[in-house]
Amino acid sequence: MQEIERIYKIDQLLHARGLVSTQTLLAELEVSTATLKRDLAYMRDRLNAPIVFDRERGGYRFAASGEGPRYELPGLWFNEAEAAALVTMAELLSGLDGGLIGPHIQPLRARIDAILGKGEVDSRELKKRIRITSPGARRGNNAFFPAIGHALMRRKRLHIHYYARGTDETTERTVSPQRLIFYRQNWYLDAWCHVRQGLRSFALDGILKLDALEDSAEDVDESELDNFFSGGYGIFSGSKVHWAKLRFSAARAKWVAAERWHSQQRGKLQKDGSYLLEVPYSDPRELMGDILRHGAEVDVLEPAELRTAIATEWQRALARMAESDAFKG
Repeated sequence: MQEIERIYKIDQLLHARGLVSTQTLLAELEVSTATLKRDLAYMRDRLNAPIVFDRERGGYRFAASGEGPRYELPGLWFNEAEAAALVTMAELLSGLDGGLIGPHIQPLRARIDAILGKGEVDSRELKKRIRITSPGARRGNNAFFPAIGHALMRRKRLHIHYYARGTDETTERTVSPQRLIFYRQNWYLDAWCHVRQGLRSFALDGILKLDALEDSAEDVDESELDNFFSGGYGIFSGSKVHWAKLRFSAARAKWVAAERWHSQQRGKLQKDGSYLLEVPYSDPRELMGDILRHGAEVDVLEPAELRTAIATEWQRALARMAESDAFKG
C-alpha cells in the first residue's frame, strides 16, 4: 500500500471509529511502527491533521473542533493504478461517437490528471497509447443527447419529430424515455411511445426536433424492457421470436465460437470442427447482415424463410455484379 493510500485509510479509520489503537492501525495498514509514525507525522505537519494520542483511552483520535488548524484531505485520492484506470475510462468515454459526451466528462478528466500527477504513469503518456475508432458510426445530429439524458434522470416526457430511414417517414411522437443504448457505435433511446402505445427504439441521429415536457414519464419495469428488446436480434425488437440455426465452417468456427451474437444464443462445436450457432430474432435484417459477412463460410440451416432470404440476397448481388460495367470490363 502506497503512502497516499495509507493516509487516506488513516483518515477514514479515525473518522469512522473515533478512536483507533496503534495495533489496529498497524494491522489495517500492514506496515511497521516506524512507517506508521512517519505517516502520522506527515499528516500532522503537512496536512494540518489534528491527530492526537489519547493516553487515557489508548488510541489515536482527531482533536475536538477548535483545538487545531483547519484540516481536510485535498479532493478524491486514488493510487496510481486506480487513477490510470480512470484515465483509460475517460478516454474510452470521450471516444464514443467522436467525442459526443467528451465535453461533459472534461472536468472529471482534468481532476484525474491532477490526481495522477507525475507518478509512474503520466496521464499524457497514457492518452498517447489509447486510440478509439468508431467504424459504422453515423454522422448525424446528436445535439439532443444532453436534453435526453436530463429527461431520463428527471423522469420527464419528450416530444420529438423523428425521421425513420427504413420507411423514409417523419412522425411526431410523445415518448417516455427509459434508457440510452450505445450500440455498434451509435446511440439509441429505448422509450415508451404514447402515440403507438408500446415500447420503441429511436436512433438519436434520427431525432430532428425535441421539446422537453414537464409531464411525468411512464415507467416501464426493467424486466419488461429486457424481455421486449432482448427478444429480437440487434437493435430490432419484437414479441414474435424465431430461432436461426447457423453452421459455420471449421475455418471460421474458432472466431465465431468466441463471439457473442445474442445474450440468449446457444452454440456447440461439432465433431468435424464446424460450429453450430442458434440465435433468436424477430426482424431478420440485422441478422442477415451478420450472416452475409461470413460469405461461403456459413450455412443457414433453419428456418426455411431465412435460408431463402439469404439465398435470394446472394443471387441479387451476383446479378447486379454481372450487370455492372466494372464486372464486364
